[in-house]
Amino acid sequence: MGIAELVLIAVGVAMDAFAVSLCKGLCMERIKWGQAAFLGVLFGGFQALMPLIGWALGSRFIRVIAPYDHWIAFSLLALIGMKMIADAVHEGEEECAVDGGLDLVECLLLAIATSIDALAVGLTFAALNVPIVGAVTLIGIVTCALSMVGVAIGATFGSHWRKPASIAGGTILILIGAKILLEHLGILVL
Repeated sequence: MGIAELVLIAVGVAMDAFAVSLCKGLCMERIKWGQAAFLGVLFGGFQALMPLIGWALGSRFIRVIAPYDHWIAFSLLALIGMKMIADAVHEGEEECAVDGGLDLVECLLLAIATSIDALAVGLTFAALNVPIVGAVTLIGIVTCALSMVGVAIGATFGSHWRKPASIAGGTILILIGAKILLEHLGILVL
C-alpha cells in the first residue's frame, strides 16, 4: 500500500470526525480555536489509537487470514464506506447546545464513536502488512487537521458540508477496497 492510498484512507476515516466537528462548529457564534484544537487532538488521538488496536489484533491472527486478506480488506473498507454513506443520507439534524460549549464526556463518546471504523482499518493494515507507526501517525494528523477545519467551517458556513463530506469519505474507502481486491485478483495492475 502506497503513501497516496494511506492518505486517502486517512481522509476517509477522518470524515466522521470532520462531520462531528462541523456540527460542533455550527453551535459556535464564532470560531473558538481552543475548542477546535481540543476536538482535533481528541479525535486525532482516537483515530490513531483504534487502527493500532485493530492492527495488533490482526497481527496475532495473520496466518489464519493471509489467504483471504484481500477479501477482508475489500469487505471491511466497503462496509465502512457504505455505512458512512448510509448514515450521511439518513441522518437527522443535530441540536446544538445554546452556548456552543463542549461537554468532556460527550466529546469522549463522540471520539470513540467516530473512530470505531478505524479499528477495522487496522485489521486491514495487518492483513496487508502496512507499516503501522507511519500509518497511524498519518491518520491522527489528518484527523486532527480535518477536525479543526470542520469546526472552522461549521462556525463560518453552516451545515450544508456535513453530508457531502461523509459521502465523499465513504466513497473513498469503497474505491480503495475495490482497488485492493482488483490488484490481488490480478485484474488491476499498477
